[in-house]
Amino acid sequence: MSDKQPSMRRGLSTRHIRFMALGSAIGTGLFYGSAAAIQLAGPSVLVAYLIGGAAIYIMMRALGEMAVHNPVSGSFGHYTSQYLGRFPGFLTGWSYAFSMLVVCLADVTAFGIYMGFWFPDTPRWIWVLGIVFFIAALNLCSVKVFGEMEFWLSLLKVTAIISMIVGGIAILLLGIQPGGSDQVQSGFSNLWSHDGFFANGASGLIASFTVVMFAFGGVEMIGVTAGEAREPQRAIPKAVNSVPLRILLFYVLTLFVLMAIYPWSKIGSEGSPFVQIFSALGIDSAAALLNVVVISAAISAINSDIFAAGRMMYGMSGNGQAPASFARLSRFGVPWMTVAVMCVALLIGVLLNYLVPENLFLILVAVVTFSIVWVWLMILLSQVMMRRRLSPAEVATLAFPVPFWPVGPALGIAFMLFIFGVLAWFPDTRTSLFVGLGWLALLSIGYWLFIARDAKQPAAADKPAQADAMP
Repeated sequence: MSDKQPSMRRGLSTRHIRFMALGSAIGTGLFYGSAAAIQLAGPSVLVAYLIGGAAIYIMMRALGEMAVHNPVSGSFGHYTSQYLGRFPGFLTGWSYAFSMLVVCLADVTAFGIYMGFWFPDTPRWIWVLGIVFFIAALNLCSVKVFGEMEFWLSLLKVTAIISMIVGGIAILLLGIQPGGSDQVQSGFSNLWSHDGFFANGASGLIASFTVVMFAFGGVEMIGVTAGEAREPQRAIPKAVNSVPLRILLFYVLTLFVLMAIYPWSKIGSEGSPFVQIFSALGIDSAAALLNVVVISAAISAINSDIFAAGRMMYGMSGNGQAPASFARLSRFGVPWMTVAVMCVALLIGVLLNYLVPENLFLILVAVVTFSIVWVWLMILLSQVMMRRRLSPAEVATLAFPVPFWPVGPALGIAFMLFIFGVLAWFPDTRTSLFVGLGWLALLSIGYWLFIARDAKQPAAADKPAQADAMP
């Protein structure tokens, strides 16, 4: 690359990366969606979060091993192409990019709804259009600006969760009755006194895994940041090791406190569980406070998803799996073409969201659940294949090896396959599996029509793409 050509810049610090992944995995899924998981499993949902969190940690360590060994843009899409083949890499990269787009569609629509809380007379499309242009402008700035924005948005969400935990503990210790009602008694006995800890049996616990694992979606973004991390060998291990523990603390401790205050069957019956906690503390503006938090969560999610999808498509263009124009960089070192493509697709998608039947949009959302688990499975399989290619001497030099090798990755792979089985077993989630397989079939047709004839191969496994060209 000549000196006159712009290059990707390493502007993301450990602080940025840590909070980006933390914020992407803690969003409206916790603020609103946690109630659905509780209703499926009862108090035993805590076990589901612990087991799911352990599997996620193994997956992230596998990703961290590859990202530290070879920090590139495109990350797991690039690694899948290298170690499993171009075809699986193509399926993984485009599935991830499309799932990020669908999540963005949901979030921009949600943003318009949230703003309607304060401005009910303002047309929703104005807010949707405004947030799309704002996020587009932000993503076209230096990656450092993006990282700072994500840090503060994530910090706001984390602060809200900590406030909820502290407030919930205060309710339990001070004996405050939720909402001043004598009909609901707070106390740790709520965890087992309403039909037992496994209130809905083993089937309820198993069914909750689909909601639980979807809630963890986003942590894989750490790998996407590898190509723009200042010190990937230092930043990525710290981020990987800290985020899973924090997510488990936030999810498990939050839901533990929540289910100790309210019987599990009543959670979510009055809106967001967080509103219930703040209302129990006598905070009349609980709904308004939560609205601020969920707005920041929506902005953070849109911002992160456009970033992740853009970097994934940028990396795929270098492997001949996406248009070459996606590799164009601005003077700030940002792949501006992928940002533009995502934002145009977002505007078209938002329009379609208003015009097409709602069930079509729900089918698209079902792809997200399938795609996330597919990506995690490909990450684990790629790490296994990378290890098999390395000599014992090369394995000994790995700076961030996955723990419990080879048992850990094997258990992680088995768990991801188990999640696919759960999707197939329950009628409510079977659609996501069928639609996901249909999506892979469509991608396969596209691959054989447009990509298979191209003999271009990914960069060598041990050559850090874009690693040394950044200031």
